[in-house]
Amino acid sequence: MDVSPTLWVLTIVGLAALIAIDFFIGRKPHDVSIKEAGIWTVVWIALAGLFGLGLLVFGSGRAGGEFFAGFITEKSLSVDNLFVFVLIMAKFAVPSRYQQRVLLVGVLIALVLRAAFIAAGAAILASFAWVFYLFGAFLIWTAWKLIQEARAEEEDEEFEENKLLKAVERRFGVADRYHGTKLWIRQNGKRVMTPMLVVMLAIGTTDVLFALDSIPAIFGLTQDPYIVFTANAFALMGLRQLYFLIGGLLRKLVHLSYGLSIILGFIGVKLVLHALHESGVHVPEISIPVSLGVICSVLMVTTITSLRASRKQAEADAAQAGGEGAPKETEMTEIK
Repeated sequence: MDVSPTLWVLTIVGLAALIAIDFFIGRKPHDVSIKEAGIWTVVWIALAGLFGLGLLVFGSGRAGGEFFAGFITEKSLSVDNLFVFVLIMAKFAVPSRYQQRVLLVGVLIALVLRAAFIAAGAAILASFAWVFYLFGAFLIWTAWKLIQEARAEEEDEEFEENKLLKAVERRFGVADRYHGTKLWIRQNGKRVMTPMLVVMLAIGTTDVLFALDSIPAIFGLTQDPYIVFTANAFALMGLRQLYFLIGGLLRKLVHLSYGLSIILGFIGVKLVLHALHESGVHVPEISIPVSLGVICSVLMVTTITSLRASRKQAEADAAQAGGEGAPKETEMTEIK
């Protein structure tokens, strides 16, 4: 898709305006209700849908299909980010009324860092076609790693600060408590960061780790930097509302890692086939409609099986709790 510099500028300005509106509406710290989160989640998804339809009408069917496939992939991968966001919020004991501000700025930092990743990835792919093999192998390896982590069923997870974040904290110092939404304060005559700024940096820099698999994944669906960037932008900008909307459901998505591993593995194979095709090897390539169908099907099946498994586990726990309580009632009756 041929994108002019003017369109790039207009797109960035438009996204910046949407972020500014979002910030202005939620500028006052407050606890986000399920209703508010639900409304804004629908708004962001609707805006992404309208943008994709715009690409279909004014661009091409291929461009629109690539955007929707990329957006759905990035959105599903971003849900996995929410698990880590929950751990970060718990680690830094972020008051509920400040969480939306933390997420807004943290996601904005993540978007800027991802833009740099996308620019670098596009330049590398344009110069070195063999990188497709590398991206494909990395995604397949990541898919296997996700399965191994899901099977390990690790409990009592805790967020560990990365080296960059620790270095920043040592350099500037951190206040011992939150000071509203302030990012810097003066403490003992020295300018130090507040925990608010630290947790924003934690969310923004931690997202870089997730970008290591999500960026290659979307490049497996499209090599158009414009589509890659806009799909990432729309997926990330609605992440804050999604955090509050499905925060309580995250633990019920027990098969999410398996679903994401299938998607990453599928895209990895797609990348390898594309690389072989580019090298002159006659192999079938996976089309965008097929990719979109596989991604949506996997997510649908994963969600259904997760909710069923969670319900069965809850029923089993309830039955076990009831069974443990029954003998005690019998004993009391005998004593009487």
